[in-house]
Amino acid sequence: MTTPYDHLKPSDEQIETMDLLREAAASYADVLDTLPDGPDKTWCIRNHRTTAMWANVAVTRQPDGSPR
Repeated sequence: MTTPYDHLKPSDEQIETMDLLREAAASYADVLDTLPDGPDKTWCIRNHRTTAMWANVAVTRQPDGSPR
């Protein structure tokens, strides 16, 4: 039985989607990096990194948390 905490090996199609997400996230991170240095920029970049991670998780999970 798999749990939400198990590692899931993505399918080839999921890997392609994840690659697109990473490219888009990297592009947006480049834009965020142009913000003035300070706590707000740090907050934006940290939260963007978290959002990018969860986008990858969403590719491999059903809405109920089970694997695709």
